[in-house]
Amino acid sequence: MNLEAVFDSVIVKPIDMEDTMYGNIIVPDLGKEKSLIGEVVSVGPGKRSITGDNFLPTTVKKKTTVILPPTGATRFEFEGDEYYICSEQTILAIIKKGKNE
Repeated sequence: MNLEAVFDSVIVKPIDMEDTMYGNIIVPDLGKEKSLIGEVVSVGPGKRSITGDNFLPTTVKKKTTVILPPTGATRFEFEGDEYYICSEQTILAIIKKGKNE
């Protein structure tokens, strides 16, 4: 069985972190109220605009490393693994791993 996001939702698998390093930036584990860093495992196709005239596709892609807020994403377990699901607009930032990304 696979997880598949619908509408403009995004499914994120958290990255286990103690002190994780991204390039020259060290992201320390400082406490309970922290943003969540994870990898996108599924992205929905998008949603209709409020008027219904236009289709708004999602812009984030699978395997992108993102930062989610400490609240606002729904935590769930699937086949023994932890995941978070939220709408694409909940994502705070994308972490780019290389200079050309």
